[in-house]
Amino acid sequence: MTVHAHPRTGVPFESPVPPGTGWPGDPATARTPVATDADQVATLAATAGDLANLDALVSVCRACPRLVEWREEVAVVKRRSFADQPYWGRPITGWGAEQPKILVLGLAPAANGGNRTGRVFTGDRSGDQLFAALYRVGLVNQPASVDAGDGLSTNEIRVVAAVRCAPPANKPMPDERSTCEPWLSAEWQMIAPSVRVIVTLGGFGWQAALRLLADDIRGMAKPKFGHGAVVALPSGRTLLGCYHPSQQNMFTGRLTPAMLDDVFADAAKRAGLRG
Repeated sequence: MTVHAHPRTGVPFESPVPPGTGWPGDPATARTPVATDADQVATLAATAGDLANLDALVSVCRACPRLVEWREEVAVVKRRSFADQPYWGRPITGWGAEQPKILVLGLAPAANGGNRTGRVFTGDRSGDQLFAALYRVGLVNQPASVDAGDGLSTNEIRVVAAVRCAPPANKPMPDERSTCEPWLSAEWQMIAPSVRVIVTLGGFGWQAALRLLADDIRGMAKPKFGHGAVVALPSGRTLLGCYHPSQQNMFTGRLTPAMLDDVFADAAKRAGLRG
């Protein structure tokens, strides 16, 4: 097994990183229960109790064989530019405030982004765009998200992915989405009392949000995703749509930094965080 030093701490790690070995922010230990099928995910998610325990359980999940094989293959083969770094190679937990006013919901970690760094939307072009926009609006303390030990913090938002493992071609299968969904549902139940605004990044995140908000939208026409879409919910929450800040969307101009800023400035205002 090849061992490399963490780029910030200098501590050596295997790839994938075994739980409880000191990776920055690792919520699990060697004794954390491991879900190996959909039924175990549902059971462990329902009984997690709090965010810390839920994050630990998520971070060691092995319930989807195709995703486990892919995330670990990428962690061993690596992208050439990161060949001297250890790769997290495990599922990615939510990141941010435990009582957020804004939930940012995306699709899944990137194979050489979150799957490498161990933090959602960190270490890839999408994350660069996302956190730069969040910083410009004043929702995080720094404009870059580089690795899980870089000091990034927030008191106001939580960022999560609907699917917690990096999928091949960024496309999880329907059964993988369904298997992973109890993790998201449990996290939502824990943070929902404080959330005033949900921002979805792309159509996949939008559909995941609609499933979380099933009680809120019951009796309504099914809301349609679009950039800048605004759905006022009976609970008083607001659902906002945003194109995914992918390299392709940003390069083609389908999404611009100003468009990202507008969505998050609107989210902050609707959440009562800005005037």
